[in-house]
Amino acid sequence: MKIVVIQGPNLNMLGVRETNIYGPMKLEQIHAQMKDFAAQNGIEVEFRQSNLEGELVDAIQECYGEAHGIIINPAAYTHTSIAIRDAISAVGLPTIEVHISNVARREEFRQKSMIAPVCTSSIIGFGPFGYHMAMIGMLQVFNEMKAQQEMQKQAQAAAVK
Repeated sequence: MKIVVIQGPNLNMLGVRETNIYGPMKLEQIHAQMKDFAAQNGIEVEFRQSNLEGELVDAIQECYGEAHGIIINPAAYTHTSIAIRDAISAVGLPTIEVHISNVARREEFRQKSMIAPVCTSSIIGFGPFGYHMAMIGMLQVFNEMKAQQEMQKQAQAAAVK
């Protein structure tokens, strides 16, 4: 199984920008922890980060046929990007939205996610640990999909008899 982790604008500045909100961890440290978890669970993980909306759309589209799931922190584009929303919808992959801060407790303009309605779930406000939670969540999604496929195979086999 392959998960692509897509990071939006300014996340490359973690550990520097507004540490009172986002904490001291750098993006590379978060990715290293995710790599360790992926290795322990037999999952391939790939990381992408861009400050450009179109590059994020490209990264999502490139997941089609290449990945089994997406973990995305669209950052500021969460609140404005119909293009990212449409790309997630188009690829049809399980997608978990992550936000380090609790956006529901922040400025009003940050409280509406354009992305959440097309995602499998959202994890907000747990700091960098939210990415670990997303990895666990994606494993659960994969297990549920596998169980559903197995049930369909059994139903088809029973129908043939």
